[in-house]
Amino acid sequence: MFIENKHSRIQQIHFSEIESKAVSLFIKREDELHPFISGNKFRKLKYNLSEAKNQNKKTLLTFGGAYSNHIAATAAAGFEYNFNTIGVIRGDELAHNLEEVIENNLTLKFAAEHNMQFEFVSRSDYRNKTTPGFIDNLKQKFNDFYLVPEGGTNNFAVQGCEEILNETDSNFDVIACSTGTGGTISGIINTAKSHQTVIGFPALKGDFLQNEINKYIINTRNWSLNTEYHFGGYAKISKELITFINKFKAETNIPLDPVYTGKMMFGLIDLIKKNYFKKETSIVAIHTGGLQGIDGMNLYLKNKNLPQLI
Repeated sequence: MFIENKHSRIQQIHFSEIESKAVSLFIKREDELHPFISGNKFRKLKYNLSEAKNQNKKTLLTFGGAYSNHIAATAAAGFEYNFNTIGVIRGDELAHNLEEVIENNLTLKFAAEHNMQFEFVSRSDYRNKTTPGFIDNLKQKFNDFYLVPEGGTNNFAVQGCEEILNETDSNFDVIACSTGTGGTISGIINTAKSHQTVIGFPALKGDFLQNEINKYIINTRNWSLNTEYHFGGYAKISKELITFINKFKAETNIPLDPVYTGKMMFGLIDLIKKNYFKKETSIVAIHTGGLQGIDGMNLYLKNKNLPQLI
């Protein structure tokens, strides 16, 4: 295999807000898989990079916002595995004073330092990024490339995410996962055992995820989505969420990102506090990484005079 398989460790969580509850909670530290290509990004890119190599592609092209974990991870993966990388970035206004923008945007700065080339497009054009005409224009400009979808989700990504769980995880009753584009949870659903239940916590508003997940899954009865903990949508945050993430890190020494895993863990802890789960239930939460986004979020919070993430 072009990229070796990896297994992440399981860590039990001891957190004051649920210490009186008769459930056991663990976290699977996918965030520790790689210092820069961490968590579900490593899983999603693994077989995509293998396919790009099989097709003799030299360049990876993908899409994302200016603070995208996926953009940062793709840049790092290309740098490590000898691919050129192109990031099609939402927001053509970012191309003005580009040096200043990159210097003040830690995600774009990281990607640039790992040799990613940027193509900034307007937000209206970005909505057409999956159309044949848009892709053809990119091919005319950049010639041959291997296209990785925004967020990395496709059949190869789901194949990689099917490796998150292994036989040592079969003792858990519930598997919890944050969801963005649906690829990670699809892989988990496909490999979960028949006695296990998978709960997804979407970071975005809307009902589109159900259909996206159904495109990739084999099992249809062992999973659900809890849409109560998105905090207003993608990249939205509140003082309550910041306080929770900081308290969780202070007590467990586990950092959570504010876009995905922080919201999932907030929701999971809240459900435990409300006795949603039967007594003696064993739960494992998947830490999908995304920690590179904390620095960028803290810059945003500072500008808004809000408390920062520790």
